[in-house]
Amino acid sequence: MEGEGGKIRPVLFESVDFIPWRDVLPEVYPPQADKPGQALKGARAKEGLTQRALADLTGLPQRHISEMETGRRPIGKQTARSLAQALKVDYRVFL
Repeated sequence: MEGEGGKIRPVLFESVDFIPWRDVLPEVYPPQADKPGQALKGARAKEGLTQRALADLTGLPQRHISEMETGRRPIGKQTARSLAQALKVDYRVFL
């Protein structure tokens, strides 16, 4: 903005409202996309495995895999490592 004498004067913002882009564009970044259960489900689907097949590979009960995918059961570090090895991904995506 121009002030006296043609000089540009600074614009000061006292308060800026901020809305995260994920909230504005949920169709681009669905809310569940950053959840460990969704990462598990996606990695399992990428490998073409059923929950039962993943359970057989990891020794985890199929029920637990289902609960982890839906967010009803947390994925601990040791479990994440087992899942990651079976699904060929970094274990940290499940934490």
